[in-house]
Amino acid sequence: MFLSQSDWRSSLRQRILNVTPPDFDALGLDLFRYQARYNAVYAEYLRHLRCQPNSIESLADVPFLPISFFKTHRILIPDVPVATEFASSGTTGATTSRHLVPDLPLYDAVCQRLFENTYGPLNQFHILGLLPSYLERNNSSLVYMVQRFMTLSGSDQSGFFLNNYAELTSRLRLLTTQARQRTQPAKKILLIGVTFGLLDWVDETPESLTWVGKYPDLIVMETGGMKGRRHEMLREEVHAELIGKLGVSAIHSEYGMTELLSQAYSTGAGVFGPGATIQVRLRDLNDPFHSYVPGQTTGKQTGGVNVIDLANLDSCAFIETQDLGQYETGSGTFRIMGRFDNSDVRGCNLLAAL
Repeated sequence: MFLSQSDWRSSLRQRILNVTPPDFDALGLDLFRYQARYNAVYAEYLRHLRCQPNSIESLADVPFLPISFFKTHRILIPDVPVATEFASSGTTGATTSRHLVPDLPLYDAVCQRLFENTYGPLNQFHILGLLPSYLERNNSSLVYMVQRFMTLSGSDQSGFFLNNYAELTSRLRLLTTQARQRTQPAKKILLIGVTFGLLDWVDETPESLTWVGKYPDLIVMETGGMKGRRHEMLREEVHAELIGKLGVSAIHSEYGMTELLSQAYSTGAGVFGPGATIQVRLRDLNDPFHSYVPGQTTGKQTGGVNVIDLANLDSCAFIETQDLGQYETGSGTFRIMGRFDNSDVRGCNLLAAL
């Protein structure tokens, strides 16, 4: 049966909102066929690769669009009105990526589901955002997401902190003290921050912050990124420094970027799990068109990071990033190891090159 573009999109959207792990591959293939037909940039890319979309029968054979196209092209399926435009942070004078987003309610629903599947309902949190470089812009997808989380938290103590570290420390003291004085279960606390912001906070606070780790329902989450503010560090080094100075047992991480509408989360040790709408497929370092299927490799396979993001319904769901990743043995989990040489320094997804 022939479906119009709008009916096809509507069907895919509903399936994305309700996708479960057994449905992922079939939905991904249908989304590929939809985008191969209606996304002019992606269709032209496939044509240059001599890829016949009707011959693709497995996600392992789907070509991934280089992420740099988001800097140079309008990656958008036509006839879908744009609601907002997210842009990457970039560096001074650098060309930034643009992600045109027609469907903010889809983005809202996906972000909420991915977070709550890992951490529980947002209305059980106070959310503190330490995102200085992102707050200085008005088109950051990260700020939009965290602001949305704050609204869903329903907490009047949730809020952003630019460079006001003393106020952040004071807010944390207030929340942890109030929690200890209550007899009923208190809300959890999520402190989410860009990496250099968290490091600046612990370095520039004159008092010891090890009391922070004594509150068991506190999550400290880094989003990656030095943005030229500090020297690059391995994620393990960053986590070790923050754990030592905050007294927490683990540092959590968020893996996301402007070009993706889904996020992956690590609850510690930098190990990310796939989410309902996002999977990572590593590609061979010497052959970008050969990928390794998660859970079907032996040893800790390293490769370039390709991302399947089902939430990218109106742009492109198959993104070849410039990140380097590594599968954990025999599982669908992965680590982000660094970036390819000469790739752009980005704010949200990488800490250091190998």
